[in-house]
Amino acid sequence: MLAIALILDAIFGEPDRLWSRAPHPAVAMGRAVGALDGRLNRGTHRRAKGVLAVALLVTGALAVGGAIAWLPDLGLLEIAGAAILLAQRSLVDHVRAVAVGLRQGLPEGRRAVAMIVGRDTEGMDEGQIARAAIESAAENLSDGVVAPAFWFAVAGLPGMMAYKAVNTADSMIGYRTPRHEAFGWAAARLDDVLNWIPARLTAILILLTHGAWRHWPRVPGDARLHRSPNAGWPEAALAPVLDVALAGPRSYNGKVEVFPWVNPAGRRGPGPEEIDRACTALWRSWAGLLAITILVGAIGSVMI
Repeated sequence: MLAIALILDAIFGEPDRLWSRAPHPAVAMGRAVGALDGRLNRGTHRRAKGVLAVALLVTGALAVGGAIAWLPDLGLLEIAGAAILLAQRSLVDHVRAVAVGLRQGLPEGRRAVAMIVGRDTEGMDEGQIARAAIESAAENLSDGVVAPAFWFAVAGLPGMMAYKAVNTADSMIGYRTPRHEAFGWAAARLDDVLNWIPARLTAILILLTHGAWRHWPRVPGDARLHRSPNAGWPEAALAPVLDVALAGPRSYNGKVEVFPWVNPAGRRGPGPEEIDRACTALWRSWAGLLAITILVGAIGSVMI
């Protein structure tokens, strides 16, 4: 089922015709997070209320996923649900759009990269735009493809939906802002836990599918330079594969923050060509994930 879902997502992505008429499950999850944020994130004991909010989200996702999996439809709805919750095709499309925009000019490149990153994009030069797109490609390969696939393999559609609910909550309330530092604590910590294995698997997958295992010894050290315990792993693997330097200075809400360089010897001023190569790397990694999925499925069938 997972292999078929991976292929369907790669072919169809997120058809506009469908999601212009019905809310995408991720949108529905986002609305649920917003409603809980508005209802519970007030007064005292906000951390406890945040724990309650995450518990409700996970319980709801498990219940919906379990109900779909229970239906006697030969797994067709499970496959469709998994394909919808995977994001390979849409990720590649959004990252490639940045390369297309850059070739048209800086304003178009900034506009395209603003669709996939949360940092300030006004005033970005070509290298900063390209680095942001490549970093987003690496992080979202883990969050949007490998992690959902991993949790589907572990716990079926219920596990995949629970992961997506937590990941959505983290993206909305998992920030250290005055409003969300306490309330979003549970979402951020649980997202870290659920992504711990997939992030490292993503780094391994990137290196193996590019014949670049020689870079592995430096990946853990570079990954630890990242402020996230997980996002640094796929970035640290993709940077030497593309021979680019990632991270470094960037601006959030008008404030420049200086982060250490990942693969500092790589090119610090990448352009649209490196973004194109990152998209190729996404597809090679996807192909590796599909091959592993088919292999594991075949071994499981033989053992049964």
